[in-house]
Amino acid sequence: METTRQESFSVQTGENEWTLGRKGHNLFQHITTKPFIYAGTGHEKVEMYRGNFRIEDRLEERVALRFVKEENDELFFSAAGQEPVIKMTAEVKDQQVTLSFESLSSLYNRFWIRLQASPEEAVYGCGEQLSHFNLRGKNFPLWTSEPGVGRNKNTYVTWQADVTGMAGGDYYHTNYPQPSFISSRHYAVQVDTTCYADFNFEHPDFHELEVWGVPNRITILGGESLQDCVEKVSDFYGRNPKLPEWVNEGIMLGIQGGTQTVDEKWQRAVDEGVHVSALWVQDWQGERITSFGKRLMWNWQWDQNLYPELPAYMEKWRSRGTRFMGYINPYIAVEGALFKEAEAHGYFALNSEGDTYLVDFGEFYCGVVDFTNPEAFEWYKQVIKTYLIDFGLSGWMADFGEYLPTDVILHSGQSAMEMHNHWPVLWAKCNHEAIKEAGKLDEIVFFMRAGYAGIQEYCPLLWGGDQSVDWSVDDGIRSVIPAALSAGFSGMGVHHSDVGGYTSLHGIKRSKELLLRWAEMSAFTPVMRSHEGNRPYDCAQFDDDLETLHHFAKTTEWFRKLTDYRKHVLAEYYDKGIPVQRPLLLKDPGDEKLTDEKYSFLLGEDLLVAPVVEEGAVTRKVYLPKGEWIHVWTGDRFSQGAHEVKAEMGEPPVFYSAQSSWAKEFTSLRGD
Repeated sequence: METTRQESFSVQTGENEWTLGRKGHNLFQHITTKPFIYAGTGHEKVEMYRGNFRIEDRLEERVALRFVKEENDELFFSAAGQEPVIKMTAEVKDQQVTLSFESLSSLYNRFWIRLQASPEEAVYGCGEQLSHFNLRGKNFPLWTSEPGVGRNKNTYVTWQADVTGMAGGDYYHTNYPQPSFISSRHYAVQVDTTCYADFNFEHPDFHELEVWGVPNRITILGGESLQDCVEKVSDFYGRNPKLPEWVNEGIMLGIQGGTQTVDEKWQRAVDEGVHVSALWVQDWQGERITSFGKRLMWNWQWDQNLYPELPAYMEKWRSRGTRFMGYINPYIAVEGALFKEAEAHGYFALNSEGDTYLVDFGEFYCGVVDFTNPEAFEWYKQVIKTYLIDFGLSGWMADFGEYLPTDVILHSGQSAMEMHNHWPVLWAKCNHEAIKEAGKLDEIVFFMRAGYAGIQEYCPLLWGGDQSVDWSVDDGIRSVIPAALSAGFSGMGVHHSDVGGYTSLHGIKRSKELLLRWAEMSAFTPVMRSHEGNRPYDCAQFDDDLETLHHFAKTTEWFRKLTDYRKHVLAEYYDKGIPVQRPLLLKDPGDEKLTDEKYSFLLGEDLLVAPVVEEGAVTRKVYLPKGEWIHVWTGDRFSQGAHEVKAEMGEPPVFYSAQSSWAKEFTSLRGD
């Protein structure tokens, strides 16, 4: 038996054996009776309906690669009586191991790789997960898609959404999956693949990573602590570009309906004391009404009929400190002028007949700009520059990215099945490069819900997607907290959500209470932004009455007062990679009661936020990590442990560390 040992990792090789260990634990172990690679052959069936995917796999065989032979530092894995199937090399450094793979057989297109685990081990990450923070005990298919409505097969809402549009979703459906995770045993794993994958953390003794194609590499990062692992993951993927300063000046207020309507609502908000950093106006490029609700025109040019004199009004709002933001996505509706231009130049992905592939987005159809075509990519950057940046927009929602059909024909010749997960990264890159080339990285912000490994260095701000406008566990207000925490453990450290949620379907309507509670929570996140919802007439709005307006005035005042502290926390992320919203677990990793805590979070090191996520609640149970904590609104002191505290509207449970040097900023929140 030969052993190669670095400070953190050790590799042992022997007769038909190979083991990678770290600090007394085996991560990968191959022996004949316990192989760590399996290969198989499968045939997938993929059905997409409006961004919702039904994926089935007909598995013909699965074989264990029980035999390994080493030649010139290369490992060759094979099944009994077969030629080698996989070649693997291992590069071992102090705190990082890179396993590189090469397929040697065309027989197999499914691969399973096992890591040794322990029953008490916790696992975090896999992109933005909205139902679970600790992923142990479940499997997580990794495929970017619509997350669904309800996202819980035991609920009536999900059943209705499934029956009417294949759109119910489940606990693992997410706009932003990522083949990476962090273990409580202080290591992190990144799998370099864009193929469909399913990470299974159910077995007490091993994790099994299924990939529908040989991954290029698997990288294992060793850390001295959980936070060290989080920082290393961020180093690996790169930091989010910095937010512009102006986002700290107040809420990005979501308003639609035409120039006059927007101006009147903005004026009323400002008059009642709401701090507004920007007007976020989705329908600046036109609207359409469908059975889903209010949708947009998807032509990405100023609609002069709906928004007459818009440039003059943008100048007026800007003179009062309010920016103007819009909306765009990577698809173009067939009715618009841009569609004709793109089709004439061959910038769309094609169908099997060689015609433009049209995607059904819900009673209207669009072409898919083919980002694998360099000319199409450059053209769409120019669309962003001309119609958004040059027009004066200070930011936009860069929506979608998860709808690439798996049967489109791409310019590059690459498989759409393998490019599907990578599409959000290309979309983020297109937006980032357009802004960078315009020289406005310090002035413009865009935000996305879709994501995948590699999006980190392009997208400055993640948004939690289209939550239902309710209190539900898997799709309502509380789902955005594990979403922020898991995204942060995946390298996306700056997250926010629609104040009030978005989706109003199947009888779900936004209550005033939900809107107010969401505004409270968002005041303690990196960005505040509201949304009217897909059916504004079914949703409570910020200007429904004076009480709601004054609540928005109060919470946006909190947001402004925390500006210096928030900038300090953001600087920690940009410098070290520690996410802005952090799990309480980072405060005390040894406290088992915090392992699964997913509905409270830390804003930076010193501020603990326990949002009210239950309808009608006037108290909230909280569990505080070690140390002494001071209740922001009363000044009462609390020690480590479980407490039930008052949670009246306007005073959500928020605590700060008694040792904090930011106490003056935190106590300034009282009395507003």
